[in-house]
Amino acid sequence: MATAGKVIKCKAAVAWEAGKPLSIEEVEVAPPQAMEVRVKILYTALCHTDVYFWEAKGQTPVFPRILGHEAGGIVESVGEGVTELVPGDHVLPVFTGECKECAHCKSEESNLCDLLRINVDRGVMIGDGQSRFTIDGKPIFHFVGTSTFSEYTVIHVLVRRSKKGSTVAIFGLGAVGLAAMEGARMAGASRIIGVDLNPAKYEQAKKFGCTDFVNPKDYTKPVQEVLVEMTNGGLDRAVECTGHIDAMIAAFECVHDGWGVAVLVGVPHKEAVFKTHPMNFLNERTLKGTFFGNYKPRTDLPEVVEMYMRKELDLEKFITHSVPFSQINTAFDLMLKGEGLRCVMRMDE
Repeated sequence: MATAGKVIKCKAAVAWEAGKPLSIEEVEVAPPQAMEVRVKILYTALCHTDVYFWEAKGQTPVFPRILGHEAGGIVESVGEGVTELVPGDHVLPVFTGECKECAHCKSEESNLCDLLRINVDRGVMIGDGQSRFTIDGKPIFHFVGTSTFSEYTVIHVLVRRSKKGSTVAIFGLGAVGLAAMEGARMAGASRIIGVDLNPAKYEQAKKFGCTDFVNPKDYTKPVQEVLVEMTNGGLDRAVECTGHIDAMIAAFECVHDGWGVAVLVGVPHKEAVFKTHPMNFLNERTLKGTFFGNYKPRTDLPEVVEMYMRKELDLEKFITHSVPFSQINTAFDLMLKGEGLRCVMRMDE
């Protein structure tokens, strides 16, 4: 492409400081260096993780910054050493990597690549420790190696599954929780209980396989006790998707002794402390976390795309709003109000 090797000027939504509305700015995007690609973003979406780091209430603030990590785009140019991608390829930017060489990548049990593991505090590229974004020569920091709230970005190249017939509880019915619910439905779970403080979310959750709904505010006893009673001793699986420490504890304590597994997905406050009685472990309940659903991006994501293309995976029901990129702050308002699941932003408008 004619722009290869040159600095590109484009629009980006810049977070200048914590909690302040993003500002559409003209940024300079440098060419990709070794083992990097520059991508033209076609569509991007807002995730609550973006909001979490934009608010910067529970982690190290890194500003000014270009957020965004859910998107689709086309490779504009590639850096030295990149052989698996060429300009024109359609790609999905991902915040973790798969070098295929480290111990984690070679393991069938881990997707935590040593080379390209997520680092939320790093605002620069791995190769030279510099940002590829600038405004008037001053650096603008990257976000988890993706920064998709920009028309062009530079990127590095490189769950516990439910069984058929299982009973599953999903804590938090936002987009992540409903995705977990969809996975449980596709795996053949016989009963899927949604747990959320907002009763209005039940109707939407039914589209994703929710069979029962529990609002903790409707009970005087802890919600884990309610769930244990509902399921004659506890659930086979529980997935926590809120990041709230009380929900995490409840998810663990509601699974059945002997075989129950609780999976933590939500990101807690940095000072949160998980407290439960040791007997909950001794009675053979399992507590584990997950990162990116335990998926290896290069190995596993192509099959997810194929499932969508075969119409086995319905993603459209996650998209509740669509706005031009210039209205990105509207997407933040919708997320903060708890309205909708995913707001897709069209970069060409």
